[in-house]
Amino acid sequence: MRYSIIGSGSVGVALASQFARSGIAVGMANSRGRDSVVSIVREYGETVLPLTLEEAVTADVVILAVPFWSHLDVAKAAALWQGKIVIDVTNAYGVQLSDLGNEPSSRVVGKAFSGAHLVKAFNHLPAGVLAQQPGTADGRRVIFLSGDDDGSVTEVAKLVRALGFAPVSLGKIAEGGQLVQARDRTWAPLIFQDLFKKEA
Repeated sequence: MRYSIIGSGSVGVALASQFARSGIAVGMANSRGRDSVVSIVREYGETVLPLTLEEAVTADVVILAVPFWSHLDVAKAAALWQGKIVIDVTNAYGVQLSDLGNEPSSRVVGKAFSGAHLVKAFNHLPAGVLAQQPGTADGRRVIFLSGDDDGSVTEVAKLVRALGFAPVSLGKIAEGGQLVQARDRTWAPLIFQDLFKKEA
C-alpha cells in the first residue's frame, strides 16, 4: 500500500512526523512543487519523500491535509480516482452551509474524487496534539473514523493502528461522521476532544 500526504502545512507535517516515527514510507506534496517540500521533509530521512502533486495522487491512499476548497484542485490532478482511498483531513469551518448544498462537508469532498472511497480521519485534533507521541500511560490517542465503505474504513483503521493511535469508528459520513464535521461557524462536538483508549 502506497501512501501520500497532500498538504505541507502544520497538519500535513504533523502526520508526516508520525509516519517517520513509525517507519512507514510516505510521500508529501503541495501545490507549490517538489522543491518547496524538500526542506520540510529533510529531517525525516528517506521515510518521507518529497513528491510533485502529480506523483502524490498516484498513491493507493491519499491523505488530504489542505484548506477545504483546495480539495478541488487536488481532485483535478488525477485523471482517475477509481479504487483509491482518500482520507479527508479537511475542516469546513467558516464555509456557509449553502455553499455545501446543506450537505456534510465530507460528502462534498467525496463528490470531487469520483470513484474513490472517502474516509474522514485525523481532522479532529489540532496539529500540535496530532504531532505528539500517540501512546501514553493513559492508552493510545483516539482517532475518529467515518466512511461509507466499510472496507476502506478498515484499511484506514489499520493505518491508524500502525501509526500508534487507536481508531474509533463513528459510522457513515452523514450519520456519526457529523460529530467531526464543522458546520458553518460551529465546531462539531468531537472536534478538539483529545481522548485515549486503553489497550484491550
